[in-house]
Amino acid sequence: MPGGVDERFVILDIDEKSLGEIGRWPWNRQVMADIVGKLFDRHGVAALGFDVVWAERDASSGIDVLDSLARRELKDVASFQSAYVRLRKQLDFDGRFAASLNGRPVVLAYYFNSENNAVRVNALPVPVLPKGTFDGRRVTFPKWQGYTGNLPQYLENAAGVGHINPLIDADGVIRSVALIQEYEGAYYESLSLAMVRTLLELQTGASQQVKPVFPDNGVDLEWLNVGPLEIPVDERAAALVPFRGEKKSFRYVSLADVVKDRVPPGELQRKIALIGTTAPGLQDLRTTPVDSVYPGVEIHANLIAGMLDREVKRKPLYMIGAEVIFLLVGGTLLALLIPRLSAFWATAAALVGGLIIGAFSTLVWTEGGMVLPLAASLLMVAALYSMNMAYGYFVESRSKRQFAELFGQYVPPELVDKMAEDPERYSMAPRSADLTILFSDVRGFTGISEALKPDELREYINEYLTAMSLIIRSRYHGTLDKYIGDAIMAFWGAPMDDPRHARNGVLAALAMQKECAALNARFAARGWPALKAGVGLNSGTVRVGDMGSQLRRAYTAMGDAVNVASRLEGRTKYYGVGILVGEATRNLVEDVVFREIDLIKVKGKDAALRIFEPLEQAPGREESALWEQALRAYRGRQWDEAETALRGLQRIDPASDLYRGYAARLADRRRDPPPPGWNGVTVFDEK
Repeated sequence: MPGGVDERFVILDIDEKSLGEIGRWPWNRQVMADIVGKLFDRHGVAALGFDVVWAERDASSGIDVLDSLARRELKDVASFQSAYVRLRKQLDFDGRFAASLNGRPVVLAYYFNSENNAVRVNALPVPVLPKGTFDGRRVTFPKWQGYTGNLPQYLENAAGVGHINPLIDADGVIRSVALIQEYEGAYYESLSLAMVRTLLELQTGASQQVKPVFPDNGVDLEWLNVGPLEIPVDERAAALVPFRGEKKSFRYVSLADVVKDRVPPGELQRKIALIGTTAPGLQDLRTTPVDSVYPGVEIHANLIAGMLDREVKRKPLYMIGAEVIFLLVGGTLLALLIPRLSAFWATAAALVGGLIIGAFSTLVWTEGGMVLPLAASLLMVAALYSMNMAYGYFVESRSKRQFAELFGQYVPPELVDKMAEDPERYSMAPRSADLTILFSDVRGFTGISEALKPDELREYINEYLTAMSLIIRSRYHGTLDKYIGDAIMAFWGAPMDDPRHARNGVLAALAMQKECAALNARFAARGWPALKAGVGLNSGTVRVGDMGSQLRRAYTAMGDAVNVASRLEGRTKYYGVGILVGEATRNLVEDVVFREIDLIKVKGKDAALRIFEPLEQAPGREESALWEQALRAYRGRQWDEAETALRGLQRIDPASDLYRGYAARLADRRRDPPPPGWNGVTVFDEK
């Protein structure tokens, strides 16, 4: 498509702004008469087309009531009769609108109806071609049962009238417009064709006739002659719409701005003006190849511009033969070539073949102005490629099974399918990688196991591990490393790269906590004890790969970040929270709410670690402020201020184990103050 805005045209839009300022549609004919007058007298437009049908009389002035009074109740009142004779012309809005059309290049619209009970409203214009024009020709016209036309006085004064029936393809898309439609043996032109004829008559000063042309065999219609123009059409007398671009490829001016004189004089000088609507409630929005919601009036503008510029594409009958040759030659070459190539080069050959077909079709379209359909040729390429790939699949699937058997003993089963899709990309050799590691453990599992029978315990732990594993593996695409009794180890970022490994790990941990609540509801119904799970997460560079002994190996991760994740899981019970994450993980996640819990030293680590709790939703402003105040005061040894803040927090959430635990720690600090160099770090000597 050429793109850009065609400055020769202006679409005067009955938009939401116009409806809001002037009133609901249709407006009275006095307003329309004033609009027509302004467009020609004030703005000097070249021609005006209405993508609107004027089928009903306008009695909004009260003229019908006054006519009735003049004929009956007031027929003998001389003063009324005299005044009414003087005023009636002003009150005849239909007459004023008809007069505004007279002598001006204005084209009106109407439409045909195909329903069985279709009515015939008002009058049709004079046919553009007489009966019998297409007798014996291979031209297909739809059958129309009725029509809705304009008031006769409008027809008498308009320069032209054209139908606005859309030609909708089987997929619901408008790609072409029937320039000629048949009704009861006579032939009528479209709005776009009537506009072109009117514009040519303005240029030449002579009447322009439509002449159908049947070259060669004299049976098939190939184009219409209108003055100097040759307009290609198909067997439906339809022309392909040469879309300039997406919607708004023509200048739009709100009709309200014309009515309110907000458009400067001269700005619309010599423009081809079309009045239509983009307001959704007026139902003239169409589906086209370039936009799914496209103003119908702009379809007319595209076609008028294309006919004037001789840019309507042709699809002559010999293009069918060219398409068949294209299929035979291209199909033979690809059928011989693709089976001899590897999967990669076969794919490349199919893509190149498709690109050549597309490029040639585009060249024919842009340089030759003709249509060479793409669908059959592209489907041929796709079919040949698919058949060869299907054959190759059965051969390759055997090697994938061998791959699965070979690596299944090392790699968790959920990874085998992914790796088998591209076995050359993956290696089990240990490597360094940035991962997020998760540890989860059920608190008080010893007590739970003592409260349940062996078969109940098995069902209990199986249901728990299944639910948690589905969250990690299926929902957030993590790697399940191992089960250690009721504990789970998982990680994100290997063997499949995951740039959002920290976020997926945190979201999985939150989902696990929510799933625990759902499990407890089901467990309670069976009389089983409730469970609480602690989850620890940490991110960092670790070694990941196939590791173990000569007797047993596993795809696992090792390193400092793994140990810290395990330590954090162990600290969840101490702080009374469900999840703890390290600072490295928190810094990699931007769209989850966290709150800082403490600054700690875990066993085996010299450096202090800042730990956080991810939250489903942000706490209230008061709670957040009090928590920050409590932490700051606690670390600053300001025990009274910390105690005040913690009391406020416990009033907000009396059930919080975190607030209760900090209050107990604060009491311990009061009894046994920390040494002078204490910096607020909590040291843990046990794992």
